[in-house]
Amino acid sequence: MKVIYTLERKTDVKLIFRRQRRDCKGRCHTNPKMDAILSGPTEHCHAPTPDLVPVFELKSKIKARAAETEEFPSPILHSVMRSFPLDAAGRLPQGDTLLRTIRRQRPAPSTNNDNQLPDNLKQTDRGENFVLHEDEKLIIFTAATNLSVLKTCKHWFVDGTFKMCPEDFYQMFSLHGLYKSQVIPLVYGLLVGKKTTDYDRFYRRIMDEDDFDPETILSDFEVATIKSINSLFPNIVHKGCLFHFGQCIGRQIQSHGLQKKCQEDKSFHLDIKKLITLAFVPALDVIKAFDLVADDFDDDADDFLGYFEKTWIGEPKKRGKSIYQ
Repeated sequence: MKVIYTLERKTDVKLIFRRQRRDCKGRCHTNPKMDAILSGPTEHCHAPTPDLVPVFELKSKIKARAAETEEFPSPILHSVMRSFPLDAAGRLPQGDTLLRTIRRQRPAPSTNNDNQLPDNLKQTDRGENFVLHEDEKLIIFTAATNLSVLKTCKHWFVDGTFKMCPEDFYQMFSLHGLYKSQVIPLVYGLLVGKKTTDYDRFYRRIMDEDDFDPETILSDFEVATIKSINSLFPNIVHKGCLFHFGQCIGRQIQSHGLQKKCQEDKSFHLDIKKLITLAFVPALDVIKAFDLVADDFDDDADDFLGYFEKTWIGEPKKRGKSIYQ
């Protein structure tokens, strides 16, 4: 039967391994090269867990393959999983956890003497330059082919993510274009912050490359993002993302203490959905539609409705903003 041991300590003449469980007194001694057992294994004090062995073997395989090859994480995982025994499937970590293990195994890219990316990381597999701009405040990844496609795209989509960003930067900002009925990623940027000036720097550097002329740009509702778009693209129509709109509403439901009611009260849950669907109402009809929907809410949602009206509809004396666009 296969068992799992963990290195406990080592000396000049031997390695001492313990069973995986820390409360177990089982031990095994090997020579420094681990090609000969010097003593043990001694008796253990718990039930065996043979189904854990395939999990450790799988992790070892994906780590080795990640370190030795430049394959993408998903193909590595799919390939190694083919031989994983079904009777141990209950012990298998989630896919995202295994993919993260592969990514962490990859050595961090080194920089040259000028603290710049090495040349081998600046080209695509087709030999195209993939780094448009690189300094301490901004790195833009795109190729000439991507920019030529972007020039034909009348509808742009932008968004930032913070989880997949290197430590020296604050966010990875991506620009997608609608090309032949498909939304495809065309430009990636590493930004040091999320101020209007950070987005201005990103957009201006791209606009230096060609005479781009988008008709619409869709983004989330970050104020700095919207200010930058409206300033640098005065002739385009800015659109807010419905997904991010729903996220904003969800966060406010929580902050106003209405999450439990939203989960348990079907009528209230439906009313919230009606508020979100105001995004599909023509601008001239939004105020009237909001008033009709708001009448269905109970008094305990007054503060939440006040937030919604002020943020998304506009206060009575200042109305004019519409989530339709």
